[in-house]
Parts: sequence; C-alpha cells; structure tokens
Amino acid sequence: MQTAELKKLFHKNHGQIRMKDAMASGISRTKFYAWRAQGLIEPVTRGIYRLSSLPKLSHPDFVAVSLRFPQGVICLLSALSYYQLTTHIPHTVDVAVSRKARFPHSLFPPVQAHRFSDPAFSAGIQIETIDDVPIRFYNPEKTLVDCFKFRHKIGLDIFLEALKRYKEKYPLQTNRLFEYAKLCRVEKIMLPYLESLLCL
Repeated sequence: MQTAELKKLFHKNHGQIRMKDAMASGISRTKFYAWRAQGLIEPVTRGIYRLSSLPKLSHPDFVAVSLRFPQGVICLLSALSYYQLTTHIPHTVDVAVSRKARFPHSLFPPVQAHRFSDPAFSAGIQIETIDDVPIRFYNPEKTLVDCFKFRHKIGLDIFLEALKRYKEKYPLQTNRLFEYAKLCRVEKIMLPYLESLLCL
C-alpha cells in the first residue's frame, strides 16, 4: 500500500521526480529503492521515476527526454511525427539545443541533438502538456522550415510530404512560414516550394 509520504512527494512533482531531488527532500536512498522494489514506482529514464499507479505514458520518449533535458526543444522528424505530418517513423528523438547548451546524450531513449543558433533556437516554441509534463516543441510552421533547412540530412522527400500534409491538416499560415524561412535564411530557395505546393 502506498504511504502518505510517497503520495505527497510524487503528486507534488506531478507524478514523477528525479532521484536526486527525492534525496534532497529528505527521502533516504534505502527507502527510495524499497519503493522501487515493491513496484510502487518505476523508472521513466535514468534517474527519473514515476508512480506505477499512474496511467501508461502516451508518449514515453518525449516525456523522458523533456524531463532529462527541459531546455531542449523537440524538432525535425520527431516534431513532424507528433503533428502527424510524416509517415516516417523516427528512430531517435530529435532535440534542438542552443549553441551554448550542454549537448544532450541519452542511450534510452536515443537522442539526436541539433545545435541551433539564436534567434532560430528560440523562435516558434510552443508548450504541449503530455502526461502532465510540459514539453517544448517547435510549432508546425517552424518545424517545416527547419526540415527544409536540414533537407540534405533528413531528405527533401520528407519535407515535401510534410508540406502536403500540412496543407491538408492545418489552416495555411503563409506569413508565419515566410517569417521563419527568413529567420533561418532559406527564404529564397524555399520560395518555389511554397508557391507551388501552397498555391500562393
């Protein structure tokens, strides 16, 4: 049976907590490991645990990455997948970080980190709450522009598919697309694709 102490600790932290933060709050390592041995808590990723009684995570990889790297932003193929703008299944979680940030490494889930320079890094971020965890994504328009900028790495075909799906799924935000294209310095070479596929 869960103790009042366990419930209070985890619910205060939205159902999950870093082990080091639990130690800092006065929970002994022995007690924490006992909770894990009893099946009361389970690991989300290295060093981060959640209550086992909570519903299964709908996006466990996004949650794990966001908890470990809260200043990172889900981007490129991972963001396309979240917005259902691609049929491609990412094998890693794409995370954007600023030029000066610590480069994230993770074996589980595997992470592909990308350094973005300001102001491209800070533009177009929106917060999606998933499984009670705030997760930073680039919005669909910024994601499309980033995918075009990285087309030589991820493939032009993936960008073109995403652009078509975007046109079918979302109201066209052409001003926003051009704004991000200019910010990322790809507006001139991206213009023909936008004109032909978005019927500007």
